[in-house]
Amino acid sequence: MELTSTVRELIVKARIVSFEDWKSTHSPAIIALFQSADDRRVYLTDDELGKIEANSSSNLNLIPIARLLRDAATEIVDDARARVLASFPTITQPGGGLYPAARAEACWRDFWHFLRCVTYGIAGGSVEYTSDTGLHYMNLLYQELQVPLAAMVLGLQELKTASLSRVEPDLQPTLAPYFDRLIIKLQEFQK
Repeated sequence: MELTSTVRELIVKARIVSFEDWKSTHSPAIIALFQSADDRRVYLTDDELGKIEANSSSNLNLIPIARLLRDAATEIVDDARARVLASFPTITQPGGGLYPAARAEACWRDFWHFLRCVTYGIAGGSVEYTSDTGLHYMNLLYQELQVPLAAMVLGLQELKTASLSRVEPDLQPTLAPYFDRLIIKLQEFQK
C-alpha cells in the first residue's frame, strides 16, 4: 500500500505522548529516558525501568506493572484483536474497514503502540502523558486513512480489559485512568 506524502507527514507528527507536563515532577534525566524510548518507539527496558525506579519514590508500585504489561504486550494485543474481530467479523474482509491485510496489520501495530504509551504513563506515575498536538495529527491521519474509529476505540477498551485482568484486583482502579486517558482522547475523534 503506497502512502501519500500527506499520510507520511501526518505519521511523523502523530505522536501520542508528551512529557512536557512532567518537568515539575520528573528530573530531566528521567524525562530523557522516556523521550528516548518514545523516539525509538519501544517499550522501556529493564535497565530504564530500574533507573526510573531508583529515582522515584511516589510510583514504586507501578514500575513492576509497566514491566508486566510490556512483557505481556503480545498476548494483550492478541486478546484485544480477537475481541475486535469478534465484534466486527467482516472488518478484515473485502469492503471492511481493515481490508486489505496491510490495513489490519497497521491497526494491530497501533494497539501495540497504544499499550506502549500507556506503560510510559504508568512507569512515570502520571496520567498526564498524552500530547494534544500529537493526537490532533493522529486524528487527521485516521481521517485521511479512513480508519474505522469504532473498532479502534473498542480495541483500546479491550487493551484495558486484557491488561487489568493481569494485575491484582486492588490495583485495577489505580491503573484504569491511564487507559481511560487514551480511550477518551480516541473517542473524541468520533465527534
